[in-house]
Amino acid sequence: MGHCPEAEWNRDISPLCPLDTEAFCMEVFIMDKLNTRKIKREAFRAYDKFDEGLTAVARGLHHAKDGLKADIAAVRERDPAARSDAEVLLLYPGVHALIAYRIAHTLHTHEHYFAARAISQAARCVTGIEIHPGATIGKGLVIDHGMGVVIGETAEIGDNCTIYQGVTLGGTGKDVGKRHPTLGNNVMVGSGAKILGPFTIGDNTKIASNAVVLEEIPDSCTAVGIPAKVVRKEGMRVNDLDQIHIPDPVAQQIKRLEARLSELESELAAIKKAKKTTKGESETEEN
Repeated sequence: MGHCPEAEWNRDISPLCPLDTEAFCMEVFIMDKLNTRKIKREAFRAYDKFDEGLTAVARGLHHAKDGLKADIAAVRERDPAARSDAEVLLLYPGVHALIAYRIAHTLHTHEHYFAARAISQAARCVTGIEIHPGATIGKGLVIDHGMGVVIGETAEIGDNCTIYQGVTLGGTGKDVGKRHPTLGNNVMVGSGAKILGPFTIGDNTKIASNAVVLEEIPDSCTAVGIPAKVVRKEGMRVNDLDQIHIPDPVAQQIKRLEARLSELESELAAIKKAKKTTKGESETEEN
Protein backbone atom coordinates (compact mmCIF):
# COMPACT_ATOMS: atom_id res chain seq x y z
CA MET A 1 0.00 0.00 0.00
CA GLY A 2 1.28 3.48 -0.89
CA HIS A 3 2.03 6.37 1.44
CA CYS A 4 -1.08 8.21 2.72
CA PRO A 5 -0.31 11.74 4.02
CA GLU A 6 -3.89 12.11 5.22
CA ALA A 7 -3.44 9.07 7.51
CA GLU A 8 -0.21 10.46 9.08
CA TRP A 9 -1.83 13.88 9.56
CA ASN A 10 -4.84 12.33 11.32
CA ARG A 11 -2.55 10.25 13.61
CA ASP A 12 -0.54 13.36 14.60
CA ILE A 13 -3.49 15.58 15.52
CA SER A 14 -5.94 12.97 16.75
CA PRO A 15 -4.25 9.85 18.21
CA LEU A 16 -7.42 8.90 20.12
CA CYS A 17 -9.72 9.01 17.06
CA PRO A 18 -11.26 5.53 16.52
CA LEU A 19 -11.33 6.04 12.74
CA ASP A 20 -8.84 3.83 10.87
CA THR A 21 -7.57 6.49 8.52
CA GLU A 22 -5.64 4.09 6.29
CA ALA A 23 -8.75 2.00 5.74
CA PHE A 24 -10.67 5.21 5.14
CA CYS A 25 -8.19 6.36 2.51
CA MET A 26 -8.35 2.98 0.85
CA GLU A 27 -12.15 3.20 0.77
CA VAL A 28 -12.01 6.68 -0.73
CA PHE A 29 -9.49 5.45 -3.31
CA ILE A 30 -11.65 2.45 -4.28
CA MET A 31 -14.86 4.53 -4.45
CA ASP A 32 -13.08 7.07 -6.63
CA LYS A 33 -11.99 4.30 -8.99
CA LEU A 34 -15.51 2.81 -9.06
CA ASN A 35 -17.09 6.20 -9.74
CA THR A 36 -14.59 6.81 -12.53
CA ARG A 37 -15.46 3.46 -14.10
CA LYS A 38 -19.19 4.22 -13.73
CA ILE A 39 -18.73 7.59 -15.40
CA LYS A 40 -16.78 5.93 -18.20
CA ARG A 41 -19.53 3.32 -18.65
CA GLU A 42 -22.18 6.05 -18.76
CA ALA A 43 -20.09 8.00 -21.24
CA PHE A 44 -19.68 4.95 -23.48
CA ARG A 45 -23.42 4.26 -23.26
CA ALA A 46 -24.22 7.85 -24.19
CA TYR A 47 -21.78 7.65 -27.10
CA ASP A 48 -23.32 4.37 -28.29
CA LYS A 49 -26.79 5.87 -28.03
CA PHE A 50 -25.68 8.95 -29.94
CA ASP A 51 -24.06 6.76 -32.59
CA GLU A 52 -27.25 4.71 -32.90
CA GLY A 53 -29.22 7.94 -33.26
CA LEU A 54 -26.96 9.18 -36.05
CA THR A 55 -27.28 5.82 -37.80
CA ALA A 56 -31.06 5.98 -37.48
CA VAL A 57 -31.09 9.53 -38.88
CA ALA A 58 -28.97 8.36 -41.83
CA ARG A 59 -31.42 5.51 -42.44
CA GLY A 60 -34.31 7.97 -42.18
CA LEU A 61 -32.70 10.26 -44.73
CA HIS A 62 -32.19 7.30 -47.04
CA HIS A 63 -35.84 6.29 -46.54
CA ALA A 64 -36.99 9.86 -47.20
CA LYS A 65 -34.86 9.99 -50.35
CA ASP A 66 -36.37 6.73 -51.62
CA GLY A 67 -39.92 7.99 -51.08
CA LEU A 68 -39.32 11.51 -52.36
CA LYS A 69 -39.62 10.72 -56.07
CA ALA A 70 -42.88 8.86 -55.46
CA ASP A 71 -44.23 11.77 -53.40
CA ILE A 72 -43.38 14.30 -56.09
CA ALA A 73 -44.85 12.10 -58.84
CA ALA A 74 -48.09 11.66 -56.85
CA VAL A 75 -48.47 15.42 -56.36
CA ARG A 76 -47.79 16.11 -60.05
CA GLU A 77 -50.40 13.49 -61.00
CA ARG A 78 -53.19 14.69 -58.66
CA ASP A 79 -52.64 18.43 -58.35
CA PRO A 80 -53.20 20.39 -61.59
CA ALA A 81 -51.56 23.45 -60.01
CA ALA A 82 -48.17 21.69 -59.73
CA ARG A 83 -46.02 22.93 -62.62
CA SER A 84 -42.64 21.35 -61.95
CA ASP A 85 -40.79 18.91 -59.69
CA ALA A 86 -38.73 21.77 -58.24
CA GLU A 87 -41.89 23.67 -57.29
CA VAL A 88 -43.33 20.61 -55.54
CA LEU A 89 -40.07 19.87 -53.70
CA LEU A 90 -39.43 23.42 -52.51
CA LEU A 91 -42.89 24.90 -51.99
CA TYR A 92 -45.33 22.13 -51.01
CA PRO A 93 -45.70 21.76 -47.21
CA GLY A 94 -47.27 18.32 -47.58
CA VAL A 95 -44.06 17.02 -49.15
CA HIS A 96 -41.94 18.67 -46.44
CA ALA A 97 -44.10 17.07 -43.74
CA LEU A 98 -43.67 13.63 -45.30
CA ILE A 99 -39.88 14.02 -45.51
CA ALA A 100 -39.75 14.92 -41.82
CA TYR A 101 -42.15 12.09 -40.97
CA ARG A 102 -39.96 9.45 -42.64
CA ILE A 103 -36.89 10.56 -40.67
CA ALA A 104 -38.88 10.74 -37.43
CA HIS A 105 -40.55 7.37 -38.10
CA THR A 106 -37.17 5.67 -38.53
CA LEU A 107 -35.97 7.16 -35.24
CA HIS A 108 -39.21 6.05 -33.57
CA THR A 109 -38.83 2.45 -34.77
CA HIS A 110 -35.31 2.42 -33.26
CA GLU A 111 -36.73 3.68 -29.94
CA HIS A 112 -35.29 7.20 -30.16
CA TYR A 113 -38.66 8.56 -29.11
CA PHE A 114 -37.62 12.02 -27.93
CA ALA A 115 -35.63 12.84 -31.07
CA ALA A 116 -38.44 11.49 -33.26
CA ARG A 117 -41.06 13.62 -31.52
CA ALA A 118 -38.79 16.68 -31.64
CA ILE A 119 -38.52 16.37 -35.43
CA SER A 120 -42.28 15.90 -35.85
CA GLN A 121 -43.03 18.96 -33.69
CA ALA A 122 -40.51 21.06 -35.60
CA ALA A 123 -42.18 19.98 -38.86
CA ARG A 124 -45.57 20.89 -37.37
CA CYS A 125 -44.34 24.41 -36.60
CA VAL A 126 -43.03 24.84 -40.15
CA THR A 127 -45.80 23.15 -42.18
CA GLY A 128 -48.90 23.21 -39.97
CA ILE A 129 -49.18 19.41 -40.44
CA GLU A 130 -48.81 17.14 -37.41
CA ILE A 131 -47.90 13.51 -38.14
CA HIS A 132 -47.01 11.37 -35.15
CA PRO A 133 -43.77 9.43 -35.74
CA GLY A 134 -45.53 6.20 -34.80
CA ALA A 135 -48.06 6.43 -37.65
CA THR A 136 -47.74 4.05 -40.61
CA ILE A 137 -47.99 5.67 -44.04
CA GLY A 138 -47.85 3.96 -47.43
CA LYS A 139 -46.45 5.31 -50.67
CA GLY A 140 -48.04 7.97 -52.84
CA LEU A 141 -49.78 9.96 -50.09
CA VAL A 142 -50.72 13.49 -51.12
CA ILE A 143 -51.48 16.04 -48.39
CA ASP A 144 -52.95 18.93 -50.38
CA HIS A 145 -52.63 22.38 -48.75
CA GLY A 146 -52.34 20.51 -45.46
CA MET A 147 -52.82 23.21 -42.82
CA GLY A 148 -54.42 21.70 -39.72
CA VAL A 149 -53.97 18.04 -40.71
CA VAL A 150 -53.47 15.75 -37.68
CA ILE A 151 -52.48 12.07 -38.01
CA GLY A 152 -52.40 10.10 -34.75
CA GLU A 153 -49.84 7.64 -33.41
CA THR A 154 -51.59 4.39 -34.36
CA ALA A 155 -53.12 5.65 -37.61
CA GLU A 156 -52.40 3.62 -40.75
CA ILE A 157 -52.66 4.99 -44.28
CA GLY A 158 -52.56 2.81 -47.40
CA ASP A 159 -51.09 3.59 -50.82
CA ASN A 160 -52.11 6.45 -53.11
CA CYS A 161 -54.38 8.25 -50.63
CA THR A 162 -55.27 11.95 -50.76
CA ILE A 163 -55.89 14.10 -47.69
CA TYR A 164 -56.98 17.74 -47.77
CA GLN A 165 -56.57 20.53 -45.21
CA GLY A 166 -58.11 20.30 -41.76
CA VAL A 167 -58.43 16.49 -41.72
CA THR A 168 -58.07 14.65 -38.41
CA LEU A 169 -57.27 10.95 -38.12
CA GLY A 170 -57.79 10.78 -34.38
CA GLY A 171 -59.13 8.78 -31.47
CA THR A 172 -62.16 9.10 -29.24
CA GLY A 173 -60.23 8.85 -25.97
CA LYS A 174 -61.98 5.58 -25.03
CA ASP A 175 -59.66 3.06 -26.67
CA VAL A 176 -56.31 1.64 -25.55
CA GLY A 177 -53.60 0.37 -27.92
CA LYS A 178 -54.90 0.83 -31.44
CA ARG A 179 -56.73 4.16 -31.12
CA HIS A 180 -56.73 5.69 -34.57
CA PRO A 181 -58.29 4.79 -37.94
CA THR A 182 -56.88 2.74 -40.80
CA LEU A 183 -57.29 4.05 -44.36
CA GLY A 184 -57.22 1.55 -47.21
CA ASN A 185 -55.70 2.20 -50.63
CA ASN A 186 -56.88 5.03 -52.92
CA VAL A 187 -58.91 6.75 -50.18
CA MET A 188 -59.84 10.44 -50.55
CA VAL A 189 -60.62 12.47 -47.39
CA GLY A 190 -62.15 15.89 -48.03
CA SER A 191 -61.19 19.08 -46.22
CA GLY A 192 -62.28 19.36 -42.61
CA ALA A 193 -63.32 15.71 -42.28
CA LYS A 194 -62.79 13.97 -38.94
CA ILE A 195 -62.28 10.21 -38.73
CA LEU A 196 -62.29 9.20 -35.09
CA GLY A 197 -61.70 5.70 -33.74
CA PRO A 198 -59.89 2.41 -34.42
CA PHE A 199 -61.81 1.19 -37.47
CA THR A 200 -61.12 0.78 -41.19
CA ILE A 201 -62.04 2.96 -44.16
CA GLY A 202 -62.20 0.63 -47.16
CA ASP A 203 -60.29 0.87 -50.43
CA ASN A 204 -61.42 3.39 -53.07
CA THR A 205 -63.68 5.19 -50.56
CA LYS A 206 -64.42 8.92 -50.49
CA ILE A 207 -65.12 10.89 -47.32
CA ALA A 208 -66.88 14.19 -48.06
CA SER A 209 -65.74 17.54 -46.66
CA ASN A 210 -66.57 18.20 -42.99
CA ALA A 211 -67.94 14.68 -42.48
CA VAL A 212 -67.49 13.12 -39.03
CA VAL A 213 -66.86 9.38 -39.41
CA LEU A 214 -67.44 7.30 -36.26
CA GLU A 215 -67.77 3.79 -37.71
CA GLU A 216 -66.30 1.54 -40.37
CA ILE A 217 -66.94 2.37 -44.04
CA PRO A 218 -66.85 -0.47 -46.64
CA ASP A 219 -64.87 -0.47 -49.90
CA SER A 220 -65.86 1.77 -52.83
CA CYS A 221 -68.29 3.94 -50.87
CA THR A 222 -69.02 7.63 -50.48
CA ALA A 223 -69.80 8.85 -46.94
CA VAL A 224 -71.14 12.28 -46.00
CA GLY A 225 -72.73 14.08 -43.06
CA ILE A 226 -72.50 14.28 -39.27
CA PRO A 227 -72.30 11.50 -38.30
CA ALA A 228 -71.22 10.21 -41.71
CA LYS A 229 -73.58 7.90 -43.60
CA VAL A 230 -72.88 5.86 -46.73
CA VAL A 231 -74.76 7.43 -49.63
CA ARG A 232 -73.12 5.66 -52.55
CA LYS A 233 -71.71 2.16 -52.83
CA GLU A 234 -69.82 1.05 -55.94
CA GLY A 235 -71.31 3.98 -57.86
CA MET A 236 -74.94 3.19 -56.96
CA ARG A 237 -77.22 5.38 -54.83
CA VAL A 238 -78.09 4.11 -51.38
CA ASN A 239 -81.54 4.65 -49.76
CA ASP A 240 -82.90 6.48 -52.84
CA LEU A 241 -80.99 9.66 -52.07
CA ASP A 242 -80.79 11.82 -55.18
CA GLN A 243 -78.05 14.40 -55.64
CA ILE A 244 -76.05 15.39 -58.67
CA HIS A 245 -72.57 14.51 -57.39
CA ILE A 246 -72.25 13.78 -53.65
CA PRO A 247 -75.59 13.46 -51.87
CA ASP A 248 -76.19 15.37 -48.66
CA PRO A 249 -78.42 13.55 -46.13
CA VAL A 250 -78.89 16.74 -44.10
CA ALA A 251 -80.23 18.57 -47.17
CA GLN A 252 -82.48 15.62 -47.91
CA GLN A 253 -83.91 15.71 -44.40
CA ILE A 254 -84.54 19.45 -44.70
CA LYS A 255 -86.38 18.85 -47.97
CA ARG A 256 -88.55 16.22 -46.29
CA LEU A 257 -89.34 18.62 -43.46
CA GLU A 258 -90.22 21.36 -45.94
CA ALA A 259 -92.56 18.98 -47.79
CA ARG A 260 -94.26 17.97 -44.54
CA LEU A 261 -94.60 21.62 -43.50
CA SER A 262 -96.24 22.42 -46.85
CA GLU A 263 -98.74 19.58 -46.28
CA LEU A 264 -99.58 20.85 -42.79
CA GLU A 265 -100.09 24.39 -44.10
CA SER A 266 -102.46 23.07 -46.76
CA GLU A 267 -104.42 21.10 -44.17
CA LEU A 268 -104.61 24.13 -41.85
CA ALA A 269 -105.85 26.32 -44.69
CA ALA A 270 -108.54 23.76 -45.53
CA ILE A 271 -109.65 23.63 -41.87
CA LYS A 272 -109.87 27.45 -41.69
CA LYS A 273 -111.86 27.56 -44.92
CA ALA A 274 -114.29 24.91 -43.67
CA LYS A 275 -114.68 26.77 -40.39
CA LYS A 276 -115.50 30.02 -42.20
CA THR A 277 -118.04 28.25 -44.39
CA THR A 278 -119.76 26.68 -41.36
CA LYS A 279 -119.84 30.05 -39.55
CA GLY A 280 -121.37 31.78 -42.62
CA GLU A 281 -124.10 29.16 -42.91
CA SER A 282 -124.97 29.53 -39.22
CA GLU A 283 -125.35 33.32 -39.53
CA THR A 284 -127.61 32.90 -42.61
CA GLU A 285 -129.92 30.53 -40.74
CA GLU A 286 -130.24 32.95 -37.79
CA ASN A 287 -131.24 35.82 -40.09
